[in-house]
Amino acid sequence: MVESNPVLRAQVNGAGPTGALAALALAEAGWQVEIRDPLPAATLLERSRAYAFSHSSQLLLASLGLWEPLHQAMVPFRSLQLLDLAIGQQVPFGLADLGPRLAAAPGAAVGWVAQHRPLMTVLLERLAAHPAIRLELGAPPPSPERAAPPDLIVAADGPYSPTRAALGIGALQWAYRQNCLTALVQLRGSADDQAWELFRPEGPFAVLPLGEGLFQLVWSAPAHRCRQLESLGDAAFLDALAGALPDRFQPDALVDDPRAFPVSLLLARHLHRGSTVLVGESGHRCHPVGGQGLNLCWRDVAQLHRLARRVRAGRLAATRLPAAYARRRWPDLLLTLVATDLLVRVFSNRSPLLLPLRRLALLLLARLAPLRRLSLAAMTQGPCQLLQP
Repeated sequence: MVESNPVLRAQVNGAGPTGALAALALAEAGWQVEIRDPLPAATLLERSRAYAFSHSSQLLLASLGLWEPLHQAMVPFRSLQLLDLAIGQQVPFGLADLGPRLAAAPGAAVGWVAQHRPLMTVLLERLAAHPAIRLELGAPPPSPERAAPPDLIVAADGPYSPTRAALGIGALQWAYRQNCLTALVQLRGSADDQAWELFRPEGPFAVLPLGEGLFQLVWSAPAHRCRQLESLGDAAFLDALAGALPDRFQPDALVDDPRAFPVSLLLARHLHRGSTVLVGESGHRCHPVGGQGLNLCWRDVAQLHRLARRVRAGRLAATRLPAAYARRRWPDLLLTLVATDLLVRVFSNRSPLLLPLRRLALLLLARLAPLRRLSLAAMTQGPCQLLQP
């Protein structure tokens, strides 16, 4: 038994969705937390995008008492349609594929979608109101000569993490030939509780419902194509969108400006050094196919939360938390990064050698309910869920 430490202090660098949630998780575990970000609140709120949330994220939010306030800003989807446009084959995932326990839960859903601003509004309000959290926005990094260093430093400062760079932790990374373009559109042809993952030869294309006919698009395409789409006027963009989507979809209006961003795979060579842990995109980044990005980051937070509670209860020394965190996160990170990379490589082409394999894989998914349940469990709870007894 490790002697319990009555005062445990953590410093979180970065107040985006992952850093904010990490600070709240540590505070819930009984730690005193300082969270800092060089950006002011207005800038942290202004990002125009939406996120898909899986059951692993729902479980974490519920454990932190955040599910109810955040759930009000989320739109559930009760079916996910997987459609390979190169071979014209479709696989529907529904509530029954969640398994009896999740399918019977009140408000059961395959997943949820929320826009960035309402999500960050709730998180920042909770940070500001929590008595164990000191929130410093628009603030420079703390002086390294501070008299009493924290017991734990959490680097949640993004894929270009200054904290990771200062520690000299390198990363394995490469850029995909694709970029991703996001846009909000009014769209007909899909129910408001239905999400789509379209596999097109130029890249995956997600259509995520936000209610009342509004959908978030996550459109993967070659970089030059995304730049071209980003520069189009509203009418020309809607014409291009209509040509990219199946005939059942009818885009009516563009709600915000399309924005393109590069897509890369990143994995830090180490997830900790000294008293610092890398959480979220400071330690890893994957292709957004399947909506895995934020959920993978929040599974980092879930593991950090479990370990922080063990330290607070005296069952783990604070000095051992960083190494324990890294050991427990590697399997999920490696499996998820490999799985998303394979999905992109296998389905973003018209290779005559791969088309029969894709046709067989989707045929088996469509016909075998146990296989759909396993696939959905991997997507919504993490691939390591499949290894649990």
